[in-house]
Amino acid sequence: MVRPPLTLEERLRGEQLGMVLRQARGERSIVEVAAAAGMSAETLRKIETGRIATPAFFTIAALADVLDISLDHLAVRATPAAT
Repeated sequence: MVRPPLTLEERLRGEQLGMVLRQARGERSIVEVAAAAGMSAETLRKIETGRIATPAFFTIAALADVLDISLDHLAVRATPAAT
């Protein structure tokens, strides 16, 4: 199955989400946070850099739990400002 290309809005939202997660991770190691959330460090790295722009809900929920941030906070912060 071929996945349709992401829209500009989806790519921007993915980059913003990654930035918010990276800030929330702070000084914690990417390996530590990824392991606690049940994913590989490479997957978390891809999310933080926007290479995985639309991660699954349960992936984000696991990261939010490990990073002690609410999904509401992520939803608001990961929405790019209108230009």
